[in-house]
Amino acid sequence: MASPYSIPLWKSAPFVRLLLPFVAGIIFYRFTHLPLFVTLILIAVILTGLTIIPVLSLSLRYRLNSLRGLLLNALIFCFAGFLMWNKDVRNNKNWFGNRFTDSSAIIVKINAPPVEKERTFKAEGVVVQLSEQDTLHSAKGKVLIYFSKDDTAGLPKYGDRILISGGLQPIKNSGNPGAFDYSRYMGFQQTYHQVFLKKDNYMVLPGQQKNPLYSLIYSARDNVISILEKYIVGDKKVTGIGKALLIGYKEDLDKDVVQAYSNTGVVHIIAISGLHLGLIYVVLVWIFSRIPYIRRSPVAKVLLILGCLWLFSLITGASASVLRSAVMFTCIVIGKYLYKQPTIYNSLAASAFLLLCYDPLLLWDVGFQLSYCAVGGIVWLQKPIVNLIYFKNIYARKLWEMTALTLAAQVLTFPICIYYFHQFPTTFLLTNLICVPLSTVILFAEIVLIVLSAVPLLAGILGKFIYVLIWLMNKVIDLFDKMPLSLVDGIYATPATTFLLYGVIICTSVALLQRNKFYIKSALGFLIAFTGVWAFGKVTFAQQKKMIIYNVSRHTAVDFISGNNYFFYGDEDFVASGTLQNFNLKPARVALQAKESRDTLTSLSHSGYLWEFYNKKLMVIDSTVKLKQVSLKVSVDVLLISKKPKINISDITNAVNPAVIVIDGSNSLWKIGEWKKECEKLHLRCHITGEQGAFILDAD
Repeated sequence: MASPYSIPLWKSAPFVRLLLPFVAGIIFYRFTHLPLFVTLILIAVILTGLTIIPVLSLSLRYRLNSLRGLLLNALIFCFAGFLMWNKDVRNNKNWFGNRFTDSSAIIVKINAPPVEKERTFKAEGVVVQLSEQDTLHSAKGKVLIYFSKDDTAGLPKYGDRILISGGLQPIKNSGNPGAFDYSRYMGFQQTYHQVFLKKDNYMVLPGQQKNPLYSLIYSARDNVISILEKYIVGDKKVTGIGKALLIGYKEDLDKDVVQAYSNTGVVHIIAISGLHLGLIYVVLVWIFSRIPYIRRSPVAKVLLILGCLWLFSLITGASASVLRSAVMFTCIVIGKYLYKQPTIYNSLAASAFLLLCYDPLLLWDVGFQLSYCAVGGIVWLQKPIVNLIYFKNIYARKLWEMTALTLAAQVLTFPICIYYFHQFPTTFLLTNLICVPLSTVILFAEIVLIVLSAVPLLAGILGKFIYVLIWLMNKVIDLFDKMPLSLVDGIYATPATTFLLYGVIICTSVALLQRNKFYIKSALGFLIAFTGVWAFGKVTFAQQKKMIIYNVSRHTAVDFISGNNYFFYGDEDFVASGTLQNFNLKPARVALQAKESRDTLTSLSHSGYLWEFYNKKLMVIDSTVKLKQVSLKVSVDVLLISKKPKINISDITNAVNPAVIVIDGSNSLWKIGEWKKECEKLHLRCHITGEQGAFILDAD
């Protein structure tokens, strides 16, 4: 129970009071898109009211005190809206997307070193100029660039400027149910266009435009990578984890290893963020608290700790996640050492407020949400959990403290994890207790390795030691991943269920801490509402009847979903590839709560090229089907063209009468274009999955 003499949170943490209306304003403007002039008028009215109130009589000021507080909150609310409008590059008059046409050309600066992908090199480009009718205009905006691997030697480097004529495409999603909203994600990065370039589609212009700080950062990162590759030699899976753990370099990570880390609840170890800076912060505090002069000077301690944290952040590549964590720890360190009565809640709220002022769209960043929920959970609940059990043995006590820290972090993060990833690792406590200390040793050993790289003999010995530790950690993760029931997968979650689950957790925690009956009743109310929403969703899914033709590049993939079961039809190599199915189909099956049927669905029948699902008919025309074998003028609901058949649409319509023609991603682009034109001439309904996303037909 809170002490009657304790200072209320809203007084001891003023930034919390600022943050609440600020976040509310960000959310409001994100979904309402209120025009700028309305926001400016509101700000002007509020400022007028705040100006008038101080000149009123004392009695009136006293009566209007609540109004002044309301106006201040409204001002912060509207200020958030102004920042949202200002952040959107599409509102800038120089945004290239407002003027770009097929006849235009743009000059783009490569903003970071290109990263090698499976079939391309990927780079971020910043548009600096737009050419229109032989006239250059100043331009702003970002473009996602994919370079073909046919010209590796001539690949542009960081700082190069290239001239691109046409070929820009809007960034689109796959359009498959439940799929990751990539266009929304890139929109949060202020990137709305992409372009695929071969060596003849662009020209590298003379001269480079490099930022000295970023040049230093990229050079330092490349140097660290070369040292790790030189001394941590052996299995690429081990080397990849080593680079990810120290500098967050994920390009060499093995997909199966990453999945295993995710399944066991320790993927945060290889996503450099608050955990790594937190470990370094603890060590720095321990070191500087033992140096005579520094321990007596709070200013010196703050400058040295922050200097080391930011230096580490820059050397490791200055990724968005690590910079976000650096800002968080900067506020925490300043609050702790430079103020007599610091509160960690105020420091956290201050760092969140500063970050959201810089980029209000961070509010929708998963890493941002998880970081603050994890730290908030630790600050709020770790001590109460530790106080539940007391151990006399110091080692048992330390183990319990680490356990309490893991549980406290998990309490406020698992609803978000379930919402985004639809899974819950049951072994997270054990894997974190083993792998967090182990990864800590690896992290500091790698830092020492960078320092000792000038002494090859010592660096070689240390590199072998690090290799063994990472290999051991991978083996532990693999062991837990293969344990039965180590992962609860395919959990149903929506924004509504996530919000209600947070209501249950927060009210239950407050009720236990304060022994307050009101919060017990509130938790029960949230639990009843959560159960109702969850049950309604489950009942709805149990009655579904859907045919889904997915948008998958170079493959055919069809799901017949009846209730909570699905039957899959597709390419043999697609069926054999678990990775392809997990990426393209699993999100839809989780979103629709469908599991694979061991046998063919009773509502589904198949005869050659014809499928019947409830009262709907699907005909599949591929390279193996001969139209002469098809009964004349058979009527079907869907005609699927796949695997590049050598046919014309007119030939098909002579044999089949389709309600809609679906052309999937297994066909070549030029042939899809021809079929599309034929369908338009014949006034046939045509659905191209590559352009319109998955085709979904309800069989009710």
